Amino acid sequence: MKTSTIAILSALAVAVVLGGTLAFTFMGGEEDKYAECRASKVAGGKAQIGGPFTLVDENGKTVTDKDVIDQPSLLYFGYTFCPDVCPLDNARNAEAIEILEDRGVIVKPVFISIDPDRDTPELLADFTDNLHPRMLGLTGTPEQVKAASTAYRTFYQKQEPEAGDEEYYLVDHSTMSYLVFPDEGFAEFFRRDESAESMANRLQCFVEAHD
Repeated sequence: MKTSTIAILSALAVAVVLGGTLAFTFMGGEEDKYAECRASKVAGGKAQIGGPFTLVDENGKTVTDKDVIDQPSLLYFGYTFCPDVCPLDNARNAEAIEILEDRGVIVKPVFISIDPDRDTPELLADFTDNLHPRMLGLTGTPEQVKAASTAYRTFYQKQEPEAGDEEYYLVDHSTMSYLVFPDEGFAEFFRRDESAESMANRLQCFVEAHD
């Protein structure tokens, strides 16, 4: 089996586990104002997903979560050298963002690299600019990236490169996209099998319920 296939299967397996974890964290006693927007049947409650982070943006500037999440934001953890999953997922996210723009709803697309050894700010800028003009790329030190990933309960693991080709390697990673509000934090996750139209509809529902 090709390593890229293994990476995809691993990411999907993590996504299933993460989906169950997130569904559990939503369980609580308070009313969920976003109940009609959710794809899964979950009760209200404060999810323990998200938190503060410090990273470096695609312009080389050090930023915090307060700087990044200054409006409804859609976060995705991936890497620019990803051969298939990340480009497809982020192209879907960009399409959903464009659908929302046509409806007068603004959501900020954010791409957080989990491959800081290769993903420089310059590479991130090229990657995000090709997907959407408002998409923001973030990287950082390995420690900064790990802290952000841990805050959002994401998974990633570098595969061992083949001998003589150390600069080429794959990274297994989870594939959720996360809707985050500046005042409330994490609100919802979106699986990679959701269409752009469906994602746009649900994002709009969340934004309108939030407002």
